[in-house]
Amino acid sequence: MIIIRRIDTSKPVNAALLNWLQLQILPADDPADITVGYWWVAFEDGDAIGFCAMKHSQKWSDTIYLHRAGVLPKHRGKGLQRKLIRVRTRQALKFGMTWLVSDTYHNPASANSLIRCGFTMYVPTYQYGAKGTLYWRKKI
Repeated sequence: MIIIRRIDTSKPVNAALLNWLQLQILPADDPADITVGYWWVAFEDGDAIGFCAMKHSQKWSDTIYLHRAGVLPKHRGKGLQRKLIRVRTRQALKFGMTWLVSDTYHNPASANSLIRCGFTMYVPTYQYGAKGTLYWRKKI
């Protein structure tokens, strides 16, 4: 059974876990700053198998940015990414948000998860990502 828990990133053990997960799942990226936003870890039988994060948009007061997520390779293809999106959607609704935004870069699996969760592509006024970044949004 998979359990997804919000993590207190100020605790060193949780910080170490999130940094380890980021390095395992996204080895080409620098780990994101875990002191910013809200973070969750997915566990199966007590083992961490994935994570996700969100933060308030810097541009819009009614918007949450889904900024980081990943699942260990042997646990992919089982719908966990969609569960991680739904966890963040519920939290954004509790915060009274209206929109979710995110982006993907050369990652069809993540793009498909966003599509399955009701996101559509859009072109932001300011395209902050590298060339080839796809931008996503969903009204909640």
